[in-house]
Amino acid sequence: MNSKNVKTILFIFSIMLTILACGLPASKDATEVPVTEAPATEVSATEIAATEAATQESVPADQSVAIQHQTIPVGLPDKQSGQAGDFDSSNVIQNKSAVGGDRFTYGRFERPFNSNTMDVYFSQLDIVDTKVSQDDTWIYGSIVLKELNASSSSAVKYAIELDTDLDGKGDWLIVANKPESTDWVVSGVQVYEDANNDVGSSLPMLSDDNSANGDGFESLSFDQGQGDDTDAAWVRISPNNANLVEISVKQSVLGSPKKYLINMWAGTSLLNPALFDLNDHFSHEQAGAADNGLQYYYPIKEVSEIDSSCRMAVGFQPTGQEPGICEVLIPITGQGVPGSVPGPSGCQATPAEISSCNQDPSYAWNAAACSCDYVGPR
Repeated sequence: MNSKNVKTILFIFSIMLTILACGLPASKDATEVPVTEAPATEVSATEIAATEAATQESVPADQSVAIQHQTIPVGLPDKQSGQAGDFDSSNVIQNKSAVGGDRFTYGRFERPFNSNTMDVYFSQLDIVDTKVSQDDTWIYGSIVLKELNASSSSAVKYAIELDTDLDGKGDWLIVANKPESTDWVVSGVQVYEDANNDVGSSLPMLSDDNSANGDGFESLSFDQGQGDDTDAAWVRISPNNANLVEISVKQSVLGSPKKYLINMWAGTSLLNPALFDLNDHFSHEQAGAADNGLQYYYPIKEVSEIDSSCRMAVGFQPTGQEPGICEVLIPITGQGVPGSVPGPSGCQATPAEISSCNQDPSYAWNAAACSCDYVGPR
């Protein structure tokens, strides 16, 4: 090796020593302090849940996001679109009289009683009158109860059912928990739709065999202010009548129907959207009967603590053949109307009206009075 190469190697070696020296501590007294990590602690799922619950409870209620309502009902229109009375069961137990208006096979229920013994009467479930009215925005269902404020061991609900395509099958069900205020509220109010059209099965309002596979009003479109329209439906106690429950629903939510059939409900656990129609989900033997004239089925059994009204027609003149329709009595002035049955002066009734009246065995057409009269079980 020549001297030139030796000098080059020594030069490179000296540079490497210099670099290594620069990386050494400046003083022998300098001490490196090791970083000590805290020991890992395992947190159980129970502790996490408890922490989350405590955090939620620590948030003041007034910090929650309130629903901003844009459209709230005010007062009902002065003009009613329909009215239909319902059987008053308040004297049945005391007078040992027959219960009227209960016909399971026709989807009519008059059962504000406990099951089997029928010795407890629930006045807050006894519908005695129903009314419907509407304006450009709302449809209002009014349910008059015998006594709304009576105590109850079960959660009480009220509902209005609408058939908006007039096929006899319910299309919409607006259910509300028993209101506590005369102010309009959305709390406890839900709107259901039968989107798959299986309510009523093949025979609307009439009992169908083996038809319990339907899911009733299966589509929940509004739930206490939650939904596409936060103002869809409301409930209150009427400020003018302590026994009157008023339910309002937006016409636009229902497709703004020009014509519809409407009826009212009162009940407890059986007022369940999934169980409609009730006379398709229970057999007559299971349900029993409120009329002691039907000895084979009497008394009421699994279908108890529920009441319903007949259907009122809004926006059209019914023929009397619509499923569940109220008795149609049309006073007509003059004589000789084709196809009518004469009654007293100024009153005639069509065969369809009389047939509708006589369809229920507890009622009979009174030609002299031009009325559909309750005659008791036949």
